[in-house]
Amino acid sequence: MILFPAIDLKDGQCVRLKLGDMEQATVYNTDPGAQAKAFEDQGFEWLHVVDLNGAFAGTSVNGAAVDAILKATKNPVQLGGGIRSLEHIENWLHRGLSRVILGTIAVRDPALVIEACKRFPGKIAVGIDAKGGKVAVEGWAEASELGVIELAKKFEGAGVSAIIYTDIDRDGILTGINWESTLSLADAVSIPVIASGGLASIDDIHRMLQPDAAKLEGAITGRALYDGRIDPAEALALIRAARA
Repeated sequence: MILFPAIDLKDGQCVRLKLGDMEQATVYNTDPGAQAKAFEDQGFEWLHVVDLNGAFAGTSVNGAAVDAILKATKNPVQLGGGIRSLEHIENWLHRGLSRVILGTIAVRDPALVIEACKRFPGKIAVGIDAKGGKVAVEGWAEASELGVIELAKKFEGAGVSAIIYTDIDRDGILTGINWESTLSLADAVSIPVIASGGLASIDDIHRMLQPDAAKLEGAITGRALYDGRIDPAEALALIRAARA
């Protein structure tokens, strides 16, 4: 079980959004590299990064900030937001990413995701962001008619390393992870699922460590960590104890 601290990048800065709204951004750090190093020093083992501008633009925008993060931390880094071609994927992996997250392109062109898994085994994750149970794309700005499990099943057996599942209706508002829909997804596919959106307190960490959540790869924490609602040492100690 892995707790992934999140760095969401907007205009080169570390921010958190409310409900995916770019107009509701709180800046937490103007130095993404320093933030990445701080998370490493706190004992986190992975880093989850999103290029928010890139998600809307359809191409990487905060490349310099991501490079600074990769330079600052030894931890493996996964990145999503605006990565929509095999060339983009190859470029990012060459620059040092451990895993690339494909979201919009997973809806628009599932075959590209499957091809990417063949070319870059173990390096491809799929981001499924849902609003009202339907998959959203283009930085959450557009809704599709595709159901979450329907999309996830397209990638069974393809070699996807993880599905990052975000409930947009919970994201950034500290109301707790939507465990019901997250665990339903995990039950429906063999691909490991990472919970995202709404992690609010140490209670969510305890919930993540219950037996029925054992199939999850972990969860992503953002605002709760930045706001001090979760103590990193306490959360990581709980996870270590559960692993033992």
